[in-house]
Amino acid sequence: NGAMDILAEQISDDADLRKLLREETIKCGAIVSKKTKDEPSVYEMYYDYREPLKKAAGHRGLAMNRGGKEGFLSVKIEGEEEKLLQRMEKRLIRRSSDTADILREVIADSYKRLIAPSLEREIRNDLTEQAEEAAIGVFRENLRQLLLQPPISGKVVLALDPAYRTGCKIAVIDATGKPLETTVVYPTPPQNKTAEAEKKLLGLIEKYGVDLISIGNGTASRESELFVAEMLKKTKRRVQYIIANEAGASVYSASKLGAEEFPDYDVSLRSAVSIGRRIQDPLAELVKIDPKSIGVGQYQHDMNQKRLGEALGGVVEDCVNSVGVDLNTASPALLSYVAGIHAAVAKNILKYREEHGKFTARRELLKVAKLGPKAYEQCAGFLRLPESEMPLDRTGVHPESYAAAKALMEKLGYAPQALKRGGIVGILAKAEQAGMAKLAAELGVGEMTLRDIASELEKPGRDPRDELPAPVLRTDVLSMEDLKPGMELTGTVRNVIDFGAFVDIGVHQDGLVHISRMADKFIRHPSEVVHVGDVVTVWVVDVDVKKQRIALSMVKGRT
Repeated sequence: NGAMDILAEQISDDADLRKLLREETIKCGAIVSKKTKDEPSVYEMYYDYREPLKKAAGHRGLAMNRGGKEGFLSVKIEGEEEKLLQRMEKRLIRRSSDTADILREVIADSYKRLIAPSLEREIRNDLTEQAEEAAIGVFRENLRQLLLQPPISGKVVLALDPAYRTGCKIAVIDATGKPLETTVVYPTPPQNKTAEAEKKLLGLIEKYGVDLISIGNGTASRESELFVAEMLKKTKRRVQYIIANEAGASVYSASKLGAEEFPDYDVSLRSAVSIGRRIQDPLAELVKIDPKSIGVGQYQHDMNQKRLGEALGGVVEDCVNSVGVDLNTASPALLSYVAGIHAAVAKNILKYREEHGKFTARRELLKVAKLGPKAYEQCAGFLRLPESEMPLDRTGVHPESYAAAKALMEKLGYAPQALKRGGIVGILAKAEQAGMAKLAAELGVGEMTLRDIASELEKPGRDPRDELPAPVLRTDVLSMEDLKPGMELTGTVRNVIDFGAFVDIGVHQDGLVHISRMADKFIRHPSEVVHVGDVVTVWVVDVDVKKQRIALSMVKGRT
């Protein structure tokens, strides 16, 4: 028996054999889950589930992993045991062997006791790793689209953080994001002080010239939306409302950063301010929140948190640097994502502003404590000074390229004052006409660099978010009971996941567009068709009021 055990272990250590069995298992095997508890749960579809390994979807694998951890499922990998044993015997047993029967016994023991459990762990780990990588990719792309949502600038916003017992927290915010007044109203159950709340909010709308109401989509959002829609019929001002995704607002309001920014506000009022500001400038507000708390991923709590954090942090940094930052208004949280600036330097920039007033030139940054020449070289091109007397400081042109920018303007016949009046319309086309490669050689810069300089001179400080569709604003409200199959609606994509997209159609409960209803052709992933923040036309397929589920289609007539 001891010799047979040793031989079984030697067989299991055969790397080539293991590779062969692994490939065969993945080719013919399946992932199987069974229920372990006789009770309802979100994992009911996996209570008796089987899926071929070669077709296994990552999001289903992560769901089964979670169901197993929570004790609702038993999950395992099943290979075609008989077929695999035959492959092993063919490889290890000679036809004329006198010990064939003993070897078959050893092979069976090696496979069942050693190889199968080991392969199962390997394959499940690999499937999980692949699923995590894909989920991080989806999360990364969703976050990028969310952060780059177009701001609704120049509007006075009344932010409403809904609640029942504790009332709706209100914050009026001016066009620059400064809170003007805060209060609490009780239009929802159990108080139902609708008339009193209406009078107070209408007064605030008139007093501050409110243009837009931002309603958080959390608890009591539905009732608050109905209240706001009725109230807006009683004002002569043209006021619209928008449902804001409040994911992460409570995290920010209870954070050290929230306390430092608004030390005199309680947690709920900070949350209301955040809900309003994230409509005015989503990027500037959302960078204050841990990206994992923003709610645009799938199974984020089931994956490697370090890898996820690093990936999402990189996305935030890319977005901040692609948009640029106003040096005189940016918060330390926003500044800390600019290349070359870390948290301590960001606080020093704020301290410098408080002590010396607004920055008047980019080079003034060199006077900030702990911000040396190397950091200045990294960050200067991403920082804007829209009110600077130096026109190039208002643009995204890096200080190292100022000489080239001035020389380009001179060569093409533009006076230095031309940039002070705004963008130099037509300079890019004129540079192309003169020959971009020739100009670049004469000015001693790369052709791509010169093209970027010309683009910046034409549209100084341009915001890439301006080219995206504006958020959907509303003046009235629908309920799930109003929805009928075939109804056409306009909605905003809230989240994109492996099997579809959730779309806000103005009824509080987001509808799901399954991947099979997203296009009239085959697509591998929903991100091929939509992104977070897209405004889309959808058709109602089915409404289940009891389960609070809405099925939508982006293809007319597709059920």
